Amino acid sequence: MAPLLRPPLCFAHRGARKHAPENTVEGFVLAQRLGATGLESDVWITADGHPVLDHDGVVKTTVRRRMIRDVLRSELPSHIPGLDDLYAAIGTTMPLSLDLKDPQAIGPTVDVARAAGTGAVDNLWLCDWEWERLAADRVRFPDVKLIDSTRLKRLKVGPERHAARLAAAGIDGVNMHHTDWNLGLTTLFHRFGLFTFGWDAQFERVIRDLIAMEIDAVYCDDTDLMMTTVGSVFPSGPSVLPGPSVLPGPPPSV
Repeated sequence: MAPLLRPPLCFAHRGARKHAPENTVEGFVLAQRLGATGLESDVWITADGHPVLDHDGVVKTTVRRRMIRDVLRSELPSHIPGLDDLYAAIGTTMPLSLDLKDPQAIGPTVDVARAAGTGAVDNLWLCDWEWERLAADRVRFPDVKLIDSTRLKRLKVGPERHAARLAAAGIDGVNMHHTDWNLGLTTLFHRFGLFTFGWDAQFERVIRDLIAMEIDAVYCDDTDLMMTTVGSVFPSGPSVLPGPSVLPGPPPSV
């Protein structure tokens, strides 16, 4: 079965991480200027309910290190942007892949996206290591794309049964490390109408291998390398995204 996105989405991992400080507005804007067709980050919720973008979720305050969930937004270091800051800087048409690092993050994150304006929610891809938690929120957020972040070794059942469970629960895709993927697996997940994303694609050969496997999205720290490599294979331009949570037909039975 053909890939769902061609060319694959190109997510700048934590912004243009090789060229600018990670998870900063500066880095995200630079990645956009360098041609990335998507941006990636991790979202945490502050003590006063604001979704902010940071990898570890730990900040150094005046006397000690604290979890972001225990800190007011006004107390955060200035380099940590809110999701609303990102939308103000890059607009609402750029696909965003956000790892939900806080179990309470999905509601405030979607609220900020809705408030940002037209296109923001349709271009939002929310990833979680606990796909059951995403499935529980599918009814509340029917127009957001939900992605299972996992590894092959974490699957409690075989890939085909896992794909069937995801499709039945309304999950839109799977995000795994590039070493977990092969053409057979991408074909399997595509058969169930699931997007296939490959992260940690840091080298040209890895990106080319993922393209050959018909992956739908790649994540890379080096935006220049990613866009040059993908552009050499697909000189025609960026992906055309499907509508919100619209997948190609019902999943097959297993």
